[in-house]
Amino acid sequence: MKILQAARAKVCCAALMAAGIFAAAGPVLAHHSFTMFDMTKRVTLAGTVTSFEWTNPHSYIEIDVPDEKGTVKHYSIEMGSPSILMQSGWKFSSLHAGDKITLIMNPMKSGQNGGFLSTATLPDGKVLSNGPRQEPPPAPAPK
Repeated sequence: MKILQAARAKVCCAALMAAGIFAAAGPVLAHHSFTMFDMTKRVTLAGTVTSFEWTNPHSYIEIDVPDEKGTVKHYSIEMGSPSILMQSGWKFSSLHAGDKITLIMNPMKSGQNGGFLSTATLPDGKVLSNGPRQEPPPAPAPK
């Protein structure tokens, strides 16, 4: 009888652990979805960096962008992880608050001020992409 109770307790414990693992895996899988970004559109932003967040699992560029009327809008631009970005030439010191930059990004489908980085033109003119597997930027329009 005690052996049967101990076996049931082990099976119950294993089932609870498995349920916990599966419950935790859902957000991890959803985290890597790009469905919030409109990958069919590209938007160019020129503005001033307010912060550069070199963090895992994703880095971010926070940028203030003036519109045609001079009203400043704040954007949060998502990037890959530092390990991916380093393969494209990024460093934790690539951007600083106050830097003037130009970004090409895929905007958020919701219309919020944010997006997924395609390329960044740094103050020194260097162009960096969002990782080695990122598609190249669109060719400039003929003059």
